[in-house]
Amino acid sequence: MTQTLARYERYLSDLRGLPPAGPSWLQQTRSGAVERFSELGFPTARRGNEKWKYTNVGPIANTPFVYPFEASANGLAPADIQRVVPWDDAWTNLVFLDGRYSELLSSPRSADGIAVMSLGEAIASGDPDVERHLAKYADFDDDGFTALNTAFVADGAFIRVPDGASVDTPIHLVFLSTDRGEPTASHPRVLVVAGAGSKSTIIESYVGLQSNRYFTNAVAETVLLEGSQIDHYRLLLESDDAYHVGTARVRQCADSTFTSRTFEKSVGLGRYDLSVLMDGPNASCNLSGLYMTSGTQHVDNFITVDHAKPYSTSRLLYKGILAGKSRAVFGGTVWVRKGAIKTDSMQSDKNLVLSPDAEVDSKPALFIYADDVKCGHGATAGNIDKNSVFYLLSRGIDLETASRMLIYGFASEIIDLVRVDSLRDQLERLFLESLPSFKFEF
Repeated sequence: MTQTLARYERYLSDLRGLPPAGPSWLQQTRSGAVERFSELGFPTARRGNEKWKYTNVGPIANTPFVYPFEASANGLAPADIQRVVPWDDAWTNLVFLDGRYSELLSSPRSADGIAVMSLGEAIASGDPDVERHLAKYADFDDDGFTALNTAFVADGAFIRVPDGASVDTPIHLVFLSTDRGEPTASHPRVLVVAGAGSKSTIIESYVGLQSNRYFTNAVAETVLLEGSQIDHYRLLLESDDAYHVGTARVRQCADSTFTSRTFEKSVGLGRYDLSVLMDGPNASCNLSGLYMTSGTQHVDNFITVDHAKPYSTSRLLYKGILAGKSRAVFGGTVWVRKGAIKTDSMQSDKNLVLSPDAEVDSKPALFIYADDVKCGHGATAGNIDKNSVFYLLSRGIDLETASRMLIYGFASEIIDLVRVDSLRDQLERLFLESLPSFKFEF
């Protein structure tokens, strides 16, 4: 315990420097999270820890990150952000610098009953939905990263869509890490409450402007009430020297639909832990992702779908493109609880490995405790079939162009699922520009 406290004294010292946070319920929540983080620390012991078996977070634990107490635009203009992240002036754009809301760089829009604001403002206003839902789904009892984020809760994004409302304009949350001249840590928080029968589109972007070392420890909680629908997009566009640990917890009520598209292009070490609890009959979720790694990047996707009620449907499809000496990890777990009859679930992880030095560890799993269900899973890793290359060469296409066409064709299955036209066009351009220079052996 003494060694653990010494390792994390930097965080504990910064926590002691935070001012008291608002209402008593939040102070109690933060206090409990501080205590739990002091006990847990980070999961550096991988032996016997199946959740972190393939990902070493020692570099995060051993780096003394500084917490930036104040947000600073430091001369940033909207144009600086727009050149590194998909952007549309027609969207509702909220920008956060090192986890804190920047009114200067944001373009919020209001509509009747729809709340899109900083979490700090929602806490200060005494919004009952914040007390009702914050820290209720992202449990920090057994997760040091979530405990640390909860201990630092002060600002972030709060979205509430009232019953029956339809939000036509995408809501874009941009979490930007700035260069402060030393390694820094930020703890972004997102809370989304989708009212019964509502429809909305939410985009989360995590971005770094400079190639500096920093740590983003993000937690998002989303609750979908009866019959609500959310289209969710998550973009990981961090610095190549950055560390990113993202935790997302989704609770679905009856007849709700959650669609998630994740795109991960750049980060030094990245982890995304997404868990969807289907807590009502006839709920459905469709989760897909595209990750591209190169150099010595390490990306870990840990996805859990929990069918707790009957007549629910889930689809899970992730694809990876690996080059250089990079490594990707995929863990997909589907639970079918007792009584969750008529569950329909399929999951798949497919990887295109472009280098003999790249490595992918894929572990799909099913745990079924109900009868009368339809479930399946699979995982593949390999290179492009030589017959496909030969076909393009026979049409007069040179080898490098043919290789890039086939690589992009592999990725486009996920990009084409994006329903926001301007976002899809920008993602297509972003990934095309990032495709590695590669020639398939033929």
